[in-house]
Amino acid sequence: MQLHPILSLPMFEAGDDLAEHIARGVLEAGLELSAGDLLVVAQKIVSKSEGRQVALAAVNPSERACSLATETGKDPRLIELILRESVEVLRCRPDLIIVEHRLGFVHANAGIDQSNIAGADHALLLPENPNESARRLRADLNALTGVEPFVLINDSCGRAWRNGITGMTLGCAGFAPLMSRVGEHDLFGRELMVTEVAVADELAAAASHLMGQGAEAVPVVLVRGAKLEPSDQDASTLIRERHLDLFR
Repeated sequence: MQLHPILSLPMFEAGDDLAEHIARGVLEAGLELSAGDLLVVAQKIVSKSEGRQVALAAVNPSERACSLATETGKDPRLIELILRESVEVLRCRPDLIIVEHRLGFVHANAGIDQSNIAGADHALLLPENPNESARRLRADLNALTGVEPFVLINDSCGRAWRNGITGMTLGCAGFAPLMSRVGEHDLFGRELMVTEVAVADELAAAASHLMGQGAEAVPVVLVRGAKLEPSDQDASTLIRERHLDLFR
């Protein structure tokens, strides 16, 4: 399997054509899209192109946001945005809020970020519907290039019981993000009873390692040779149902 960073991409703004820029960037990297390729795309450029940047000056914090601001030390306007993007606040501590995002996954600060965006008084929300964003980008790339690559939108997240952040899948299109190994056998012939592999998250993390977290400016990685299984499933497959979640 090969991972190719796509380097020659602009600073994206609302309304920019992601597919056009990515297709051009792939060519400028000396590559050509082929069947079976996967494009891992950073959430940040998807959110920017979809106009998900918000000026904090335009946000009026609620009473609850102000209360949580006192508890966490965070800007109450930022907390108001977090609350609007969430269905439940699960944990709080100074400078951190863990929530269940409206899309179903558990995330710090509802995935809202202020890094790598222009304007110190702005925040960037996650895409409205990352799976739909991935499907749309896949279709647009097919229209431009005649090739319909698999698409994965990734973001950084922390994990319970582990230090550090890693890449995870917010949305995907064209392939099965979760692979069941149930019924197969290990080296000693023992049947696998519950093993499922989060293929999409493994690839999201691999690409995230190349993308970096600071000023690397690598928002797209082309993955070749991953041997993905075509599917209409999306990233919702990766979200554990609440009644099976032992940590809430």
